[in-house]
Amino acid sequence: MDIKKLLTGGITGGVLFFLLGWLIYGMLLMNFMTAHPGAAGNIAKAEPDFLYLVIGNLAMGFFMAYIFIRANVNSLGAGFITAGVIGLLMAVGYDCMIYATSTAISKTGMAVDVAASTAMSAITGACVGAVLGMGKKAA
Repeated sequence: MDIKKLLTGGITGGVLFFLLGWLIYGMLLMNFMTAHPGAAGNIAKAEPDFLYLVIGNLAMGFFMAYIFIRANVNSLGAGFITAGVIGLLMAVGYDCMIYATSTAISKTGMAVDVAASTAMSAITGACVGAVLGMGKKAA
Protein backbone atom coordinates (compact mmCIF):
# COMPACT_ATOMS: atom_id res chain seq x y z
CA MET A 1 0.00 0.00 0.00
CA ASP A 2 1.21 3.48 -0.88
CA ILE A 3 1.49 5.20 2.52
CA LYS A 4 1.95 8.63 0.93
CA LYS A 5 -1.39 8.28 -0.90
CA LEU A 6 -3.06 6.97 2.26
CA LEU A 7 -1.82 9.95 4.27
CA THR A 8 -2.70 12.47 1.57
CA GLY A 9 -6.13 10.98 0.90
CA GLY A 10 -6.88 10.40 4.58
CA ILE A 11 -6.00 13.92 5.66
CA THR A 12 -7.85 15.42 2.68
CA GLY A 13 -10.91 13.34 3.53
CA GLY A 14 -10.73 14.18 7.22
CA VAL A 15 -10.48 17.91 6.61
CA LEU A 16 -13.35 17.83 4.11
CA PHE A 17 -15.58 15.76 6.40
CA PHE A 18 -14.90 18.28 9.18
CA LEU A 19 -15.61 21.34 7.02
CA LEU A 20 -18.68 19.84 5.35
CA GLY A 21 -19.98 18.68 8.73
CA TRP A 22 -19.64 22.22 10.04
CA LEU A 23 -21.37 23.64 6.96
CA ILE A 24 -24.17 21.07 6.67
CA TYR A 25 -24.89 20.17 10.29
CA GLY A 26 -23.52 23.22 12.08
CA MET A 27 -24.97 25.86 9.79
CA LEU A 28 -27.56 24.63 7.26
CA LEU A 29 -29.34 21.95 9.31
CA MET A 30 -28.76 23.10 12.89
CA ASN A 31 -32.22 24.61 13.38
CA PHE A 32 -33.93 21.80 11.48
CA MET A 33 -32.30 19.04 13.52
CA THR A 34 -33.00 20.91 16.76
CA ALA A 35 -36.67 21.17 15.73
CA HIS A 36 -36.88 17.42 14.93
CA PRO A 37 -35.36 15.58 17.91
CA GLY A 38 -36.22 12.08 18.97
CA ALA A 39 -38.35 11.41 22.04
CA ALA A 40 -35.28 12.04 24.22
CA GLY A 41 -35.41 15.69 23.19
CA ASN A 42 -32.43 17.76 22.16
CA ILE A 43 -29.45 15.84 23.51
CA ALA A 44 -26.75 17.87 21.73
CA LYS A 45 -23.90 19.24 23.80
CA ALA A 46 -23.69 23.03 24.09
CA GLU A 47 -20.15 22.82 22.66
CA PRO A 48 -18.68 19.77 20.93
CA ASP A 49 -15.48 18.17 22.19
CA PHE A 50 -13.32 19.22 19.24
CA LEU A 51 -10.53 16.73 19.92
CA TYR A 52 -12.88 13.81 19.39
CA LEU A 53 -14.59 15.56 16.50
CA VAL A 54 -11.23 15.90 14.74
CA ILE A 55 -10.28 12.30 15.53
CA GLY A 56 -13.62 11.03 14.20
CA ASN A 57 -13.40 13.04 10.99
CA LEU A 58 -9.83 11.95 10.36
CA ALA A 59 -10.84 8.32 10.96
CA MET A 60 -13.59 8.71 8.36
CA GLY A 61 -11.13 10.28 5.91
CA PHE A 62 -8.61 7.47 6.37
CA PHE A 63 -11.39 4.87 6.10
CA MET A 64 -12.41 6.33 2.75
CA ALA A 65 -8.83 6.66 1.49
CA TYR A 66 -8.06 3.06 2.48
CA ILE A 67 -11.09 1.72 0.64
CA PHE A 68 -10.32 3.85 -2.42
CA ILE A 69 -6.70 2.68 -2.58
CA ARG A 70 -7.72 -0.97 -2.25
CA ALA A 71 -10.47 -0.57 -4.87
CA ASN A 72 -8.30 1.54 -7.20
CA VAL A 73 -10.67 4.53 -7.07
CA ASN A 74 -8.59 7.40 -8.38
CA SER A 75 -10.81 9.91 -10.14
CA LEU A 76 -13.33 12.56 -9.20
CA GLY A 77 -16.28 10.69 -10.76
CA ALA A 78 -15.41 7.28 -9.37
CA GLY A 79 -14.82 8.81 -5.94
CA PHE A 80 -18.18 10.61 -6.02
CA ILE A 81 -20.16 7.46 -6.91
CA THR A 82 -18.23 5.05 -4.68
CA ALA A 83 -18.31 7.31 -1.62
CA GLY A 84 -21.95 8.21 -2.24
CA VAL A 85 -22.94 4.54 -2.14
CA ILE A 86 -20.73 3.85 0.89
CA GLY A 87 -22.07 6.93 2.69
CA LEU A 88 -25.68 6.04 1.91
CA LEU A 89 -25.37 2.45 3.10
CA MET A 90 -23.45 3.38 6.26
CA ALA A 91 -25.87 6.19 7.15
CA VAL A 92 -28.94 4.01 6.60
CA GLY A 93 -27.37 1.23 8.68
CA TYR A 94 -26.26 3.50 11.51
CA ASP A 95 -29.37 5.68 11.64
CA CYS A 96 -31.77 2.74 11.50
CA MET A 97 -29.94 1.03 14.37
CA ILE A 98 -29.93 4.25 16.43
CA TYR A 99 -33.64 4.78 15.72
CA ALA A 100 -34.44 1.15 16.58
CA THR A 101 -32.53 1.13 19.86
CA SER A 102 -32.84 4.65 21.29
CA THR A 103 -34.96 7.78 21.41
CA ALA A 104 -32.15 10.01 20.16
CA ILE A 105 -33.49 10.58 16.65
CA SER A 106 -36.86 10.97 14.95
CA LYS A 107 -37.83 9.40 11.62
CA THR A 108 -37.68 12.83 10.00
CA GLY A 109 -34.28 13.52 11.53
CA MET A 110 -33.11 10.10 10.41
CA ALA A 111 -34.15 10.70 6.79
CA VAL A 112 -32.46 14.10 6.70
CA ASP A 113 -29.31 12.70 8.31
CA VAL A 114 -29.13 9.95 5.68
CA ALA A 115 -29.40 12.53 2.89
CA ALA A 116 -26.84 14.85 4.51
CA SER A 117 -24.39 12.02 5.22
CA THR A 118 -24.71 10.73 1.67
CA ALA A 119 -24.04 14.18 0.23
CA MET A 120 -21.06 14.75 2.54
CA SER A 121 -19.60 11.38 1.64
CA ALA A 122 -20.08 11.86 -2.11
CA ILE A 123 -18.47 15.32 -2.13
CA THR A 124 -15.59 14.19 0.06
CA GLY A 125 -15.16 11.05 -2.04
CA ALA A 126 -14.95 13.07 -5.24
CA CYS A 127 -12.12 15.14 -3.77
CA VAL A 128 -10.30 12.15 -2.26
CA GLY A 129 -10.61 10.28 -5.56
CA ALA A 130 -9.19 13.25 -7.44
CA VAL A 131 -6.31 13.61 -4.95
CA LEU A 132 -5.49 9.90 -5.21
CA GLY A 133 -5.49 10.17 -9.02
CA MET A 134 -3.05 13.08 -9.09
CA GLY A 135 0.25 12.22 -10.64
CA LYS A 136 -0.88 8.93 -12.17
CA LYS A 137 0.65 8.14 -15.51
CA ALA A 138 -1.51 8.37 -18.62
CA ALA A 139 -2.07 5.06 -20.37
